[in-house]
Amino acid sequence: VIAEKVNTMLEMVNLQGYQKRSIDSLSGGQRQRVAIARALINEPEVLLLDEPLAALDLKLRKDMQLELKDMQQRLGITFLYVTHDQEEALTMSDRIMVMNHGEIVQSGSPREVFDNPKTRFVADFTAVRNFFAGHVCEGRFITNEGDSILLPAGCNEVPAVIGIRPVNILFDAGVGDDQRNCISATVKIATFLGKLYEVLLETASGHEVLAEIPVAGAKEEWITKGNRVTIGWKDKDMLLLAE
Repeated sequence: VIAEKVNTMLEMVNLQGYQKRSIDSLSGGQRQRVAIARALINEPEVLLLDEPLAALDLKLRKDMQLELKDMQQRLGITFLYVTHDQEEALTMSDRIMVMNHGEIVQSGSPREVFDNPKTRFVADFTAVRNFFAGHVCEGRFITNEGDSILLPAGCNEVPAVIGIRPVNILFDAGVGDDQRNCISATVKIATFLGKLYEVLLETASGHEVLAEIPVAGAKEEWITKGNRVTIGWKDKDMLLLAE
């Protein structure tokens, strides 16, 4: 029984054939996988994993995420999984609790937390990179830099911060029912990341905005340093946040 369980664990962590190796001869990532196998082999009711995949390379980390989730579901073990990686948290969790200084600031399903962050801290954890701090005045949000942003129609919230995800920044923005906020900006840096360009822009007020553009839809003028472009976003993509 022991031999069968050991072989099953070694296969799960992709260490088949390493049974006779000394632990001192293994790499850091391999040692991490051995530690995970040691923790899981006794099938505990609750398992605390504190950044267990941090030492692994990207491909193996993603494979192990799926393996751990599959094992958790098959064995019915509760995993309390600690991570600073937003993508890993969304991949692994049935329920997420975002903590700040030891306090739970928001909890819910991965989709709930990602779609509806309540504070700037939670939004930052869920990959929101554009924030406008300011105050509300007569239905508009006045940023600390002096820009005026129209709030969504019928909005009853009084946000301290507005957040926009880079993927929701639109170029050649026009005025429409759901896209009323248009800003002139200058391209500072455009970085090619394979499937997309990450573009850093600066508005006339000096506020930096980060945008992500799929390579297939990117125009040359949007990614040329020094170009003036018009950017904007749709009402539905504005996140109204507490500080």
